[in-house]
Amino acid sequence: MRTILYILQKEFILVFRDKTMLPMIFFMPIIQLIILVNAATFEMKKIDMVVLDQDMSSTSRKLISKFGGAPFYVIKTRTFSAQEAEDALKDNTADLVLKIPANFERDLIRNDKANVQLLINAIDAVAAGLINAYSTNIISDFNKDVLAEWHDLNQMNVDLPLDVSYRYWFNPTLEYKIYMLPGILMILVTIIGMFLSALNIVREKELGTIEQINVTPIRKHHFIIGKLLPFLIIAMFELAFGLIAGRLLFDQPIVGSLFVLFTMAFIYLLVALGFGLFLSTISNNQQQVMFTIFFFLLVFILMSGIFTPVESMPEWAQHVNIINPFKYFIRVLRMIMLKGSGFTDMMKELVSLSIYGLIILSLAVWRYRKTV
Repeated sequence: MRTILYILQKEFILVFRDKTMLPMIFFMPIIQLIILVNAATFEMKKIDMVVLDQDMSSTSRKLISKFGGAPFYVIKTRTFSAQEAEDALKDNTADLVLKIPANFERDLIRNDKANVQLLINAIDAVAAGLINAYSTNIISDFNKDVLAEWHDLNQMNVDLPLDVSYRYWFNPTLEYKIYMLPGILMILVTIIGMFLSALNIVREKELGTIEQINVTPIRKHHFIIGKLLPFLIIAMFELAFGLIAGRLLFDQPIVGSLFVLFTMAFIYLLVALGFGLFLSTISNNQQQVMFTIFFFLLVFILMSGIFTPVESMPEWAQHVNIINPFKYFIRVLRMIMLKGSGFTDMMKELVSLSIYGLIILSLAVWRYRKTV
């Protein structure tokens, strides 16, 4: 125990002596948290729209005003030329073209149905899907208004067959920030812990101090524990600091138990830091370990479910994703913070991270060669 304490003392002295290390640990994550939580969103706040009204009737004007009254839509221009409307899509000055054909009102009166066309810029498939969903809802509301006005349902006392009421659980206001903050926080805590732990051993190799440590009677597991614990403490502090910042700046709810959250975070960080230590034992310099970490970080982040659900991935990708620790922890954070889940609700993630941590730490201890 005394040996580990001496190593811990040495590591903390080195961390706090490095003037570039402190800003990277304490200030950069908070700045990144503030920027990324506000920037990383799939919400459509502004949809540029071109109207191609070939009917010019009172009904078509009501439909257009329905779009104009929505907070997200900005009618950039009105035109009678289909080519001009398509050109607006091609040069990215419009996201959506609403085409109302001639005889729109007449068909609606005579046949009780009429067609409209939505042309959507689908270079960004996610944005196109949201625009289509918003626009379809607006047209559906317009249909209900027309039905109520023309058929006078209130006076006829006609009851609609279904009365649907709905409520959003866990995120009643559909605020995207409180959904993204746990994912961004997971990435920042992981990057800080994994990078610092990985760079630590290779820095010792480059400076030559690793050889001095190797000739001492320090055992391999003492060395690994002494290298891991300081950055585990720093990462846990980063997590606590990030949760406080999220609460103060974004009113982030934390429905579940903080004890459960930090316990799961402790297990996950053993995996992340062990991963960094293992990569540092197989690398000879900082450049090598940084390139290796970037490779794994890119794959793990994009497949973690932070932006797109894991369930929407191909089946083979979901099987490969079993080795992705980010996937487990981001799910854990969202379940605890938004749903109030406990250990029994996250037993699969708890067992998976525990096994993962045992394997990766064993590999780090085994791979560290105490030779001169």
